[in-house]
Amino acid sequence: MAEDMLMLNISSDPVTFHRKTDRSHLTSAEKWAQKKLESKRKAVFEPQESSASKQRKINQTGQQHTHKQKLQTPKSPSRRSNRYTEENGDHSEIIAAKSPSKVKTFPKKAPEEHGDHGRPFIKTSSLFRNNPEIPDVLSPAVNLVKEKVFTSNTFEELNLHPHLVATLHKVLNVTSMTSVQKQTIPVLISGKDAVVRSQTGSGKTLAYGIPVVQFLQAMQPKVKRSDGPLAVVIVPTRELALQSFQMFQKLLKPFTWIVPGVLMGGEKRKAEKARLRKGINVLISTPGRLVDHIKNTLSIAFSAVHWLILDEADRTLDLGFEKDLTLILNALNATGLARQNVLLSATLTEGLSRLASISMKEPVSIHVSEGSGETVEACPQAAPQALSDSYAVPERLQQHVVVVPSKLHLVCLAAFILTKCKFEQRQKLIVFISSCEAVEFLLTLFTAVLCENPSTTSTKRTSYLNFYRLHGSMRQEERTEMFQEFSQCKTGILLCTDVAARGLDLPQVTWIIQYNPPVSAAEYVHRVGRTARIGAQGSSLLFLTPSETAFVDVLANHNISLSEMKMVDILATLIKDERFKGRGKWDSKRSAAAFEQEVRERATVLQTDFENYVHANNESLQTAKSALQSFLRAYTTYPSSLKHVFHIRNLHLGHAAKSFGLRDAPQGLGSSITTNPTNSKDSKKGKDKAKRPPKKLTSKERVSNLMRSEYLSGIEGESKSMKKRKKKKGQAEEEDSA
Repeated sequence: MAEDMLMLNISSDPVTFHRKTDRSHLTSAEKWAQKKLESKRKAVFEPQESSASKQRKINQTGQQHTHKQKLQTPKSPSRRSNRYTEENGDHSEIIAAKSPSKVKTFPKKAPEEHGDHGRPFIKTSSLFRNNPEIPDVLSPAVNLVKEKVFTSNTFEELNLHPHLVATLHKVLNVTSMTSVQKQTIPVLISGKDAVVRSQTGSGKTLAYGIPVVQFLQAMQPKVKRSDGPLAVVIVPTRELALQSFQMFQKLLKPFTWIVPGVLMGGEKRKAEKARLRKGINVLISTPGRLVDHIKNTLSIAFSAVHWLILDEADRTLDLGFEKDLTLILNALNATGLARQNVLLSATLTEGLSRLASISMKEPVSIHVSEGSGETVEACPQAAPQALSDSYAVPERLQQHVVVVPSKLHLVCLAAFILTKCKFEQRQKLIVFISSCEAVEFLLTLFTAVLCENPSTTSTKRTSYLNFYRLHGSMRQEERTEMFQEFSQCKTGILLCTDVAARGLDLPQVTWIIQYNPPVSAAEYVHRVGRTARIGAQGSSLLFLTPSETAFVDVLANHNISLSEMKMVDILATLIKDERFKGRGKWDSKRSAAAFEQEVRERATVLQTDFENYVHANNESLQTAKSALQSFLRAYTTYPSSLKHVFHIRNLHLGHAAKSFGLRDAPQGLGSSITTNPTNSKDSKKGKDKAKRPPKKLTSKERVSNLMRSEYLSGIEGESKSMKKRKKKKGQAEEEDSA
């Protein structure tokens, strides 16, 4: 057992292990025990300077013994030597101890020889070892579904009110119609129901907004505020509700007697009830808040509703609002008044066929793509199903994929952000992440590590990295403020969940980064649709691990093609940033191997900075662990149709922990997070457990934990109860044998 032991001696002061003790007050037996203990320590730790000659003899004997063994015995292919490397440690030694004759010692270098820029002691495992092989991604040839965005037709051809046309020109800066607007507006003005499918960023909001305003301004007698809701618009998220409300405010500028209003979660109900009592003619709302008012607000009435618009209808169903939509439809149908219904989305699913059959009468299916220049009437059951196989993405959108091992995910994302926002001009990024906890963790981590310290640099240098966040757990005031700030900024990075994936028109977004893959091809289309809007240019990047590359084929089945971007090219940006300079002088050489070594060393330095921040205090450590757990929970929610691509068993938990800056073994993640005392059976025990300091690990245990997270997947861990049962069983066997 001692032969297989791997020992790591890390010390900034070797004398610490060899202090002379005063034995004058000890008895002879105690002196003998003390002497025996010190002799054991000498066998483990590095010898003292006084015994240097003795150590040289041991090394010489070991070399002679090894040389003889090589001559006598052929090298066994099954023999394996494990070595744990502290890559950038200033005071580190590697001791591969199988027997006393094979002890190897490596001399320490002075800190000034390393050129480590005064870095603290670095304790990190290798990022580039024990990773799965990265396969080449070959995207199958597909027939891309193309949609012509703009047309030469103008709004004057539609016989709209002159003031409405002038508002489109002067306020919204719109002169010509898009393809979806050209096909949809005449159908809706004629009074027919419609199911509209068109690519993201094609102008679907104006496609239904213009007919609604044209209808309301022409009503006789003239619309009054006291008439209540005449048009109801249902959207899935609060941000999309706010955006639609602002669009109607602009369209209704010349028609001041028509009042728009918005209802959404997070706002004060009392204020919303007051607005409903005064009167709202165009009501934009999220499903949950509208149902709340239907149940609890007496002043809301749908007796005069002429329009019902379901924007991003498939997402509304995906979020579990089917019961809420049914309740809303029942409330509208109770009045008996005939109304016009519109369903809009970039992706129409089978779930919409049920909704269309409930709420629509002979709808017109509008699908904008090459070869389908005219609207086609179809039954609602067939329309969504026939169009759900292939998706259209903006023509000027460049789509990329990068295959990154789990351990390198964090460093690769940081390097890409530095590439675009520090070394390029006017870049605006949206990073999609799977959970709210992970968004908060990455925001704190990147702000602390990537942003330069204002005290050491000029204020102009610190403006290139502006991080924003957006997720469902934020307070509504924060969400609205962050949404407005990112919309108005020239450059910045928005870390968000899928709450920002639908319908939001965020200006001048240049890159969409999908750090965690989407749950479906339809969700992929909506994510990348936040860029390259209305004919603009944009790019997207999808992160995948080597075990997830089959997702490229899933996207190809929906006529989506991706081009591969190499991980090494992204990490090479770190060469430009002197903050992450390693110890070597590889940048002065010209060989490709030297350049690759420098890139790896800098990536390790960056990872070390992340880990040092995470492990600096208990709060940041718990935040990282919570983010990892939320990521794992989200990973288990992929639909069964994608389980062959995204399965928790294919996920290396040790490497996944590395991507959150954690050094701990994955088995200890659940138990190491402090439980809430109020949730435990005995609150007093919970308080004691929370106050109890963490157990201090020995050097052997620390190395063992690090090696476990490096080499094992973490799934094979045993529970405490299993260990207890095994221990009892072993004791029982010993008693029987005795």
